[in-house]
Amino acid sequence: MGSLSIWHWLIVLLVVLLIFGTKKLRNIGSDLGGAVKGFKEGMKSEEDQPQQAQQGGQVIEGEVKDKTHTKA
Repeated sequence: MGSLSIWHWLIVLLVVLLIFGTKKLRNIGSDLGGAVKGFKEGMKSEEDQPQQAQQGGQVIEGEVKDKTHTKA
């Protein structure tokens, strides 16, 4: 009790297929795959960005004078 056998998972899969249909599940899978691919590309470009800034030779330094805006 508490653990599900392979038959339980097959029944759950069959019910999900009957409710959503294969076409909708295929669309959800491709959307999820595209999102993961976009996330990986974004992370890769974030890792490459500091290296490009160092190669350019420009460093911009600054100081924050007033962070909040107060109204009187």
